[in-house]
Amino acid sequence: MQVDVGIAIAERAIKLVGVPFRLRGRCVEAGLDCVGVVAHALECTTCPFDIPGDYALRGAYLGRISAFFDRDCFRTLEAERPQPGDIILCRPGDGQLHFAVFTLRGAVHAHAGLRRVVLTPSPLPWPTIAHWRYTGD
Repeated sequence: MQVDVGIAIAERAIKLVGVPFRLRGRCVEAGLDCVGVVAHALECTTCPFDIPGDYALRGAYLGRISAFFDRDCFRTLEAERPQPGDIILCRPGDGQLHFAVFTLRGAVHAHAGLRRVVLTPSPLPWPTIAHWRYTGD
């Protein structure tokens, strides 16, 4: 991935801080959830995305999520340090999965409890269970 694409993804995510939280939200004006934050941040790339909207706050979605990122434009990372624009999947609680976009200032994610998109300094307070990097076409 060219570094500038990762920076562009991270910058798009940073601009979302303060946007209202809305479950399955995809519109900045109406609100975003963590999937919406990732989808909006990735809009600056050329990889086509069909972002699902049929999910709940809790559920067994890891296989479905992994399948979404199992394409040529992403690389699954194991122990690498996150870089700006990387997508992080965390487990904040039992049966709960949560996305964040890594930036130089921390991770951007939609916080259901605070009802808005926030920037949380690194390291995130939850275990990371998956990590992807956009690599291009």
